[in-house]
Amino acid sequence: MTASVTATQIIRAYYDAFNAQDMETFISLLHDEVVHDINQGERHQGKEHFRSFMAHMNRSYKENLTEMVIMANAEGTRGAAEFIVNGEYIATDEGLPEAKGQKYVLPAGAFFELRDGKVARISNYYNLNDWIAQVNK
Repeated sequence: MTASVTATQIIRAYYDAFNAQDMETFISLLHDEVVHDINQGERHQGKEHFRSFMAHMNRSYKENLTEMVIMANAEGTRGAAEFIVNGEYIATDEGLPEAKGQKYVLPAGAFFELRDGKVARISNYYNLNDWIAQVNK
């Protein structure tokens, strides 16, 4: 098995756990010092910050990711994923439009750094203005 295959398997397992809402498996795939770059937001470090972020997100959003394409470098230290977020806005997130169960479909992507068989950095990207337009309909 090449390093690239291992990296893509880790990223696949990360998103499989997300889609299954298996937060314990999801968090277990993170390096203890994981760095999380939030789309149009701040950078946070550590599993506990990530766990808190996911608890916040899971209160406001119900999401399932589809059309997943995962890529990795040959060394298995970097990876990327492109996907479609199929979501429902279930509770108002501070500073954003009011939640009324609006559905949205949003192209998104993420960049990964992998270390010691774990996700050491994740940087998520999506078009926030597109999301706002969809939930304001």
